[in-house]
This record gives sequence, C-alpha cells and structure tokens, in this order.
Amino acid sequence: QVQLVESGGGLVQAGGSLRLSCSASGRTFSRDAMGWFRQAPGKEREFVAAISWSGDRTYYADSVKGRFTISNAKNTVYLQMNSLKPEDTAVYYCAAGAPLVYYNSPARYDYWGLGTQVTVSS
Repeated sequence: QVQLVESGGGLVQAGGSLRLSCSASGRTFSRDAMGWFRQAPGKEREFVAAISWSGDRTYYADSVKGRFTISNAKNTVYLQMNSLKPEDTAVYYCAAGAPLVYYNSPARYDYWGLGTQVTVSS
C-alpha cells in the first residue's frame, strides 16, 4: 500500500522560510512525477512544483519560481520555501504517480498525502 507522509508545515512570518518533506513508501515511482500542490480556503487545489523521480527535471508554478525549490533523495521529496508571502498560506499536499507529462494536473496523480498546513503571517 502506497503511503505519502508530509511534514514540516507551520507558522512563519512573511519573508521567512520553511522546508516541507514528503516520505513515500509502498512502491517506486521511477517513471512518474512527484509533486506539491496547495489549497487555500475557498480555492481550488493548485499546482506548486513537481520533479521527476530521477531528479533531472523540475517544474514550478509562476507564483513560486525563484522562491521555492523542489528536490528529492531516495524516497523523500522536499520543498524548500523561501521569501514566504501571506498568499502562500494553504494546506500543502504531496502527490505521486502521475506521468511526467501531466506534472501539473492534480487529476492525474494516483496518490496523495493528508496535507500539512503552512501559515504565513504579515
């Protein structure tokens, strides 16, 4: 059974940093993307960043380019978030199992974590 477990969320002031981690177990995703999505209250879930399992390809939403960095090591995916803004406040979800070409489409991911709350105060 596949499990994705996120950690690292919390409360931070604007301009601060957080690092999210997502530990994957149960299978390998060697030909798939692993991604981070977020959902703020009253809004749809939106793409944040994705990475190929080999780590050689990364993708970012325009809103986080230059501030967030996705990386992976073994079965863990990380999201380093710098220069955080209040509009980054959301529940952040780790996802896995989408073909790489669909990296930004939440409907194409087979597995999801339960999410971790990130709150950025102004």
